[in-house]
Amino acid sequence: MKRLGVISYNIHCNFTNYGSALQSWALCRSIEKTGNKPVLIDYCPDILKDKNPLDPFRNMWDKDDASRRMVEASMPAIRVNYGKFDRFYRECCPRSVGVYTSANFGDCMKREGLDGFVCGSDTIFCPDEFGMDDGYYANYAVMQGRSVAYAPSFGTPHFRPDQLPVLDARMRNFKAIGLRETTLMDRVRTATEVPVRRVCDPTLLLARSDYDLIAKSPNKKEPFLLLYSRRDDPRMTAFASDLAKRNGWRVVEISIRASHAEMGHEMRYDAGVEEFLGLVREAEFVVTNSYHGMIFAIHYRRPFSVFTREQCDTKMEELADWIGIPRAETGFAYESPTDFAEVCGRIEAVRNESRAFLSESLNRL
Repeated sequence: MKRLGVISYNIHCNFTNYGSALQSWALCRSIEKTGNKPVLIDYCPDILKDKNPLDPFRNMWDKDDASRRMVEASMPAIRVNYGKFDRFYRECCPRSVGVYTSANFGDCMKREGLDGFVCGSDTIFCPDEFGMDDGYYANYAVMQGRSVAYAPSFGTPHFRPDQLPVLDARMRNFKAIGLRETTLMDRVRTATEVPVRRVCDPTLLLARSDYDLIAKSPNKKEPFLLLYSRRDDPRMTAFASDLAKRNGWRVVEISIRASHAEMGHEMRYDAGVEEFLGLVREAEFVVTNSYHGMIFAIHYRRPFSVFTREQCDTKMEELADWIGIPRAETGFAYESPTDFAEVCGRIEAVRNESRAFLSESLNRL
């Protein structure tokens, strides 16, 4: 049994993120299923040092007055939400003893008793979001030649010409590379001689039964539609409101648009990770612009509509094409399949291949 440090985007952020938390949890559980011991490393890249979920406005994309007012109005829920995420990382994840940055990462391997590292998932390879962070790219001395990558994503990358030779060199830090999307896969294969494959997001490595172990029922007596918005989209809000009205459902909304309570929406930004899973599981319908919102709607076989979102289109498009999610002909991007069984069958095949590659990769450490 090897003790392996998992490096990903999760604990340190500007806004808490269900997908980031659940992909980290799922990767740790998947490593456990291979007979190894994961340690979720509490790692803060330099680019995230000034980010603070309890003071998120300073680093938001949208800095208009309306967005500021929404954040201010949502702060009570944001504080509750942050507390629940903090507890989730402390109690549900095999978290490291220490907190690590570029200043002390050299101490990580010895202090945590590690045999190697697993970098992934999420868009940790995206230069537009995280630069080319040494932890995410296994470029610290203690990581070089002792790391594998599982399901990192380049997102929709914009590498400068001078960054491409650096990218090639950093790919050689890994002993195996599983990429979540095909973006730049040909370049990565050219840059290194180690195995390079396409693999699924860690949240797809597990089955619904795994998530049921932690999902918390919302205990709602009336049927509801879940609106999960990672960035405000008036089209999506209008669509969800109209659909709910036509079907006699209440709208339960996870977003920071606190003013939507005036529309009769039940605002639930305070929901923790386990509550999020329960809300998806018991919703009559899911409307979202979240990559992981779509994944968990599929896990729980809930009808859904997915809208586009900046910096999210590439990963949604590749996943949808891979597992057979139909494109919509209206204003949103994707809609739930008519046959979930067929899609879940494709996911099972992808899952088995990805599990095998993860196991093979860990054996190289």
